[in-house]
Amino acid sequence: MDAGTEIRFALERTRDETDGLLKPLSDEALSAPVPEPGLPLVWVLADIGRFEELWLLRSLDGQPPLAGRHDDVYEALRAERTRAGRPVTPPASAVRAYVEDVRERALEALARTDFDAPDPLLRKRFVFGLVLQHELQAQERLLQTIQLRTEVEYPGLRDAPRDRAPSGPDEISVPEGTFTLGAVDEPWALDNELVAHEVDLPAFRIDRLPVTNAEFTQFVADRGYRSRRAWSDPGWEWREREGVEAPLYWENGKDGSERIRFGHREPLPPDEPVQHVSYWEAEAFARWAGKRLPTEAEWERAAGWDPRRGKMRFPWGQESMGYEANLGHRRFSPAPAGSYGGGVSPVGCVQMAGDVWEWTSSSFHAYPGFLPFPYPELSEIYFGDEYRVLRGGSWATDPIVARTSLRNWEDPGSRHVFAGFRCARDD
Repeated sequence: MDAGTEIRFALERTRDETDGLLKPLSDEALSAPVPEPGLPLVWVLADIGRFEELWLLRSLDGQPPLAGRHDDVYEALRAERTRAGRPVTPPASAVRAYVEDVRERALEALARTDFDAPDPLLRKRFVFGLVLQHELQAQERLLQTIQLRTEVEYPGLRDAPRDRAPSGPDEISVPEGTFTLGAVDEPWALDNELVAHEVDLPAFRIDRLPVTNAEFTQFVADRGYRSRRAWSDPGWEWREREGVEAPLYWENGKDGSERIRFGHREPLPPDEPVQHVSYWEAEAFARWAGKRLPTEAEWERAAGWDPRRGKMRFPWGQESMGYEANLGHRRFSPAPAGSYGGGVSPVGCVQMAGDVWEWTSSSFHAYPGFLPFPYPELSEIYFGDEYRVLRGGSWATDPIVARTSLRNWEDPGSRHVFAGFRCARDD
């Protein structure tokens, strides 16, 4: 398959998935208000088109802006926030037309692209990978936003079959040693994954499985949210300010704990990895359990480093066949802890890709030798102690994005993301 055909297939496959997520929703639903920190779904869709226009039409193909053809969308994109602090929402029909127009023009530009041209954006087809990953990540934002509207049922929830991983110890002992942190031979690696470099790590232990709802329920029942000693100073300040008493979307039912999942109320599945917890909640649980959160280096060492084979794209190897992990929103929740025997990491950890993003203790900083590319707003402006790094991807993350070197980052108080965690401790 030639480069143009391969990229066209990937773009169309991704757009089909985006359209499939939005198909059950009316234009009114796309434009409906959403609780903080979300924005109306139509804004996520508009951003898909805006990003594709910027990089495939304007930056790569040299086309002028499409403002004259899509005034409503461009005016909304330019508009200042209203007095209420929310952006002006463009009509859903106008956004759909804009996104379709951009895609039609992008495919025309693709057909005349010279992949051998000396353009850094075309090296290893990077610009197409950038646009693809942006839309795939936008699909996860769409699902996060749909979940925020707890009073509206989203139809078509599904639960894909899964296998069971072999049983094993609660913790995995990882010996001290040197490994390579960062992306190696990844043509679509983002700038914050580079430059790959060697890191010396002391021995540590890491949980074989992510923390489950049942385990987190024990923390709640033991008044973990009221135990000051379980929380760091900034974590306790956050808990007091927000009045948090349980993970987001958890509620008390007459027969026990329940959760709201895409507008559907259901019993809390005890064996699923806990999700919708902030960094502060994860940190407090780990302290309560006598452990800590892993650093991102420890996480990547456990997930993607084999002393014999070197750096691995996924915990199980270099390719994803689909049966190794709960990825790509094939099911609309995490799979039970201990699932997916085909996805065991080199050290023996399970579910380090998919199910839930996993909080690490690391702040989001540049690697040595970092160079911003193709623009500082991709990563550089977010570097600092204000954000914590998450790893691994969730059930809503596409395999293209869920490589072991990818670094996600969020405000430590964020709870709307499909995030959970596993614990670690010194060996």
